[in-house]
Amino acid sequence: MRNNGRQFLTVLLAVFLLVPSTAWAGGKDKKDVSKIGDRNVGKGWNLYSLEREVALGKRLAQMIEQSARLVEDPVITEYVDGVAQNLVRHSDARVPFTVKVIDSAQINAFALPGGFFYINSGLIMAADEEAELAGVMAHEIAHVTARHGTKRATKGQIVQWAMIPAIILLPGGWAGYGIYQGINFGLPIAFLKFSRDAEREADFLGIQYMWAAGYDPTSFISFFEKLREKERKSPGSIPKVFSSHPPTKERVRRAQEEIAELLPAREDYVITSSKFDHVKQRLALLMAGRKIEDGDPDRPTLRKRQGKDEDKKEEEKEDKPPVLKRRP
Repeated sequence: MRNNGRQFLTVLLAVFLLVPSTAWAGGKDKKDVSKIGDRNVGKGWNLYSLEREVALGKRLAQMIEQSARLVEDPVITEYVDGVAQNLVRHSDARVPFTVKVIDSAQINAFALPGGFFYINSGLIMAADEEAELAGVMAHEIAHVTARHGTKRATKGQIVQWAMIPAIILLPGGWAGYGIYQGINFGLPIAFLKFSRDAEREADFLGIQYMWAAGYDPTSFISFFEKLREKERKSPGSIPKVFSSHPPTKERVRRAQEEIAELLPAREDYVITSSKFDHVKQRLALLMAGRKIEDGDPDRPTLRKRQGKDEDKKEEEKEDKPPVLKRRP
């Protein structure tokens, strides 16, 4: 009986470790962008219900916010939340998202299980356009939607279960206890660092969510390549957890093929907006430790007299619409 039990657990462990978690995450419907929001994304082998996943994410978020300093500026937080929620509405997400900005110059972003999403101010400053920022957000939203964190944690839990009989039954059984402890210690990173298959799926879904929300999906590729170049020139400038995100040549090729084959052509894409520029200006002041003064719209302001052409340019600058880019 003991041998049979060990054999069963060995097979079970092999299945969970060797089969990519994305293999159970859905079917061909993930390629049908017309069904975004009504697809089989995120389902499969998982010990966590959605309710338990949200509760887990909430606990992890509380731990983060005990040590992280958050940006409280309402203009910045409302803008970032607005971009994120627009992407969430055009995704397959099954949980609500809570989005917050961390006051840190590090280029980083991460989403916890259950939709608790954090973006460093340094990442916003590193983006040149709103579409680049949206690309990072869409990628992280895809990780949550596909439930990569809890699926990896499920594998970790199976490993723990499989190690229990190893501790008891195998020759010199307690020697395996160190392995068990090491696995247990490494579990929290499962919520932030994913396998190559999970990263590919997040690329695949994130590009679709960008497109569905009206953004140019190629901005995703260009921004991550820019980060990769930054890391090459200045090693250590990108946090280790986030450094796994910049795509390899193979991932870039896959992303380009998916954009060409799966996404119907749009005449125009949203690239950036005046709000994005305004938020970056406010963040720059905050990060420099300078006070932000919000103008009172009812208070008279002084400005130099200028010609009609200059007045017209100034008005256009103040109320600049989103920049649209036409597909080549």
